[in-house]
Parts: sequence; structure tokens; C-alpha cells
Amino acid sequence: MIDPPADIRRLVYLGTPTESAPFLTALAGAGFDVALAVTRPDKRRGRRSGPAPSPVAAAAQSLGIPVTSEMGEVLAADADLGVVVAFGQTVKPGVLARLAMVNVHFSLLPRWRGAAPVERAILAGDSTTGVCLMEVAEGLDTGRVYRRVEVPIAPDATAASLRAELIGAGVPMLVDALRGGLGLPAPQRGEPVYAAKLTRDELCLDWSQPGEWLQRRVRVGGAWTTWRGKALKIWSACPVEGSQRPGELDGTVVGTGDGRLRLLEVQAEGRARQAAENWIRGARPTAGDRLGS
Repeated sequence: MIDPPADIRRLVYLGTPTESAPFLTALAGAGFDVALAVTRPDKRRGRRSGPAPSPVAAAAQSLGIPVTSEMGEVLAADADLGVVVAFGQTVKPGVLARLAMVNVHFSLLPRWRGAAPVERAILAGDSTTGVCLMEVAEGLDTGRVYRRVEVPIAPDATAASLRAELIGAGVPMLVDALRGGLGLPAPQRGEPVYAAKLTRDELCLDWSQPGEWLQRRVRVGGAWTTWRGKALKIWSACPVEGSQRPGELDGTVVGTGDGRLRLLEVQAEGRARQAAENWIRGARPTAGDRLGS
């Protein structure tokens, strides 16, 4: 691992998903010479569709930046620095030994190192998160930190809305840091907390839990329960006052272990997303019917 130069002009960019593309676009717009974008190979999105580029590949192509999925091509680009944002792959030690790299990570390190920092912050009930610009090291998000920006988590923030806020804070942080010189990084301080990728089982709604616990899972996205033996996704819901048996339906209102949730948007197995009121009309629950059973 080597230190970045004081004057940074030529970059290689490593990223893949939608949240990574605005950083690439901003760097190119700020006048940096982005010599190469590295991303996953094109892949099919449906049985009848042809291979589609990743969001980063599509952004790079629109900017006239060469694209590759081969990590080895990074070293041939003669860049001053590599910039990594949600790449989804480990950078090989041989590359780090020859090219300095920085990574934009969506948490206040060392809290929520790993794959799902935004989702884990919401599930844990954190009131604040942020964005860090860190050096890429061989360990999982263990590098020293050049810049950090704190972002409050609104009580109703979803993973999508919070991620958008973090992008809005992270893009100018990255551009300003590279323009002004990275300076000396600071070691991470505090107890590391890891953000493993969420599993489907973690997003299953246990209606005996408090309403706040359930609402956090809905806000993360992918929350689900069962209705008459089939899966029912809960896309949005809001807390309401009162109490009733956990899982019991009263119109669109569901009882929880502490409080109640009003279903706003749901998706029955094999069906499209719809307003909860429309689903209720078709489902026709009877007395005693409960979600999750």
C-alpha cells in the first residue's frame, strides 16, 4: 500500500451500482482525467433481454471513459489515484502495492464496516450516520480516514432516501478532497461494528415485536410476512396509536407487540405492488385472520 501524491489529476474509478454513478459523473465534471472505469461485466436483466451494462459502465460510456471488468488493467492506466465507490469486489494486494486508492464508505467508521452500512444503521435505530473517505487497505474497511461528514437519520428515512442523502453529502466531499489535497489520514477510533448483508429471514416481520422494530424493517426495504400461507411484501407502513393482537388485521391496521402499524403499500405473492386499501378489498379478511400465520 502506497500513499497518494499531493497533486491528483489522473484517476481510475472502480464502482458498480446506481449509487456509485454520481461520484464518477462529478469527478469527470470537476475536470479530473478519468482514464478508466472498472465495473462488473454486463449481465442479463431478464430472459429475453440482452446483456446490460452496470450503472457505472453506462455513466462511463456516456462520458467517453473506457470501461473494463478486468482489475489488471488498472495498473496500465498510469493514474495518480484509484477511487472506489461501492465496487463490490476486493481490490487485489498486488494492485494496492502499486497504486494508492481511496474508498467512499456510507457510514462513520469504524461503525458499520462492511456490505450494508445504510440498512444496518436504520435497523439499529441510529440517529446519525455519515460518509467517510478512507484509504483502501487489505482489511475490511480498516483504512485510515481522510474526510468524514455526518448525516442525521430522519425518523421516517428509508434506506433509499438515506442513501440519496449520503450521496448528496459524499459527492462534494470527494471532489473537494481531491482538489485540495488529501493530506494526512487519521486512524479509525472506536469499537468496530460490522454491517453484514441482510438475509431474507432478517426481514421477516415478527408481529410480536414492538411496532418500532417492525417499522425499521419496512423502512429498510424487502420486509415481508405471510398471508394465508403466501408471502406478502410490506413496502410502506406508518405507526398508529392503539393496540390489538399481534398480526391481527383491522382494515389496513395491524397489531404488534407494542402499538400498531397501518399498511400503506403491499405486494401479494405473484402480484404487482398496490395500495393496502386495494389489497384489503381483494383479500377480504375475516374475524381472527392474522398476518404471519
